[in-house]
Amino acid sequence: MADVNPLVLPGVYAPQEDTGLLAGALSEEPLPPGSEVLDVGTGSGALALEAARRGTRVTAVDVSWRAVYAARWNARRAGLPVRVLRGNLFEPVRGRTFDLVLANPPYVPAPHSGRAPRGRARAWDAGGDGRLVLDRICREVPGLLRPGGVLLLVHSALSDPNRTVGQLRAADMKASVTRRHRIPFGPVLRSRQEWLRRRGLLSGGENNEELVVIRAELPR
Repeated sequence: MADVNPLVLPGVYAPQEDTGLLAGALSEEPLPPGSEVLDVGTGSGALALEAARRGTRVTAVDVSWRAVYAARWNARRAGLPVRVLRGNLFEPVRGRTFDLVLANPPYVPAPHSGRAPRGRARAWDAGGDGRLVLDRICREVPGLLRPGGVLLLVHSALSDPNRTVGQLRAADMKASVTRRHRIPFGPVLRSRQEWLRRRGLLSGGENNEELVVIRAELPR
């Protein structure tokens, strides 16, 4: 990514390996100037800026006000015209359609705590199976894509990429895993290893996580 040091406010997800993996997939996507791009769950805005550098018209969305402020500041600093909106997933862009949707949503399986995630945890905690947001994206994204439009989605193998691909294909999209990358567990997964093993999501000696990018295209 061109800007390796974006402003990241406390409580905002900082660009990590999943961001870089999705940025690599974005770099290979043909995007004519003027294409409409949506970056949902933008965080610091790193992916939105990458898309804007391609001459596209970018809208970025995040549920966190701090993320919205950070993304706006980073876009202004980079001199890029990114429109950043605050809202829950696709709510702020209802009625619009896009040529490309980028998504790095919360996808880490989390023990039930009886309360909604708060602070930085909102960027990764996604229910007992990690699919609290992923399933919504699979249901709703076909209605936000123009004919021939593409979804690029990154998440962990712990949250069932086959289910993601299956749901997108059931919506008549052409979907597949296009990138894979293994990384050592970070602090969050290290703290949950025993719980993940009890859930059957990890084998005994496993201490690496596989990240995947799923590309889905709506037929023309």
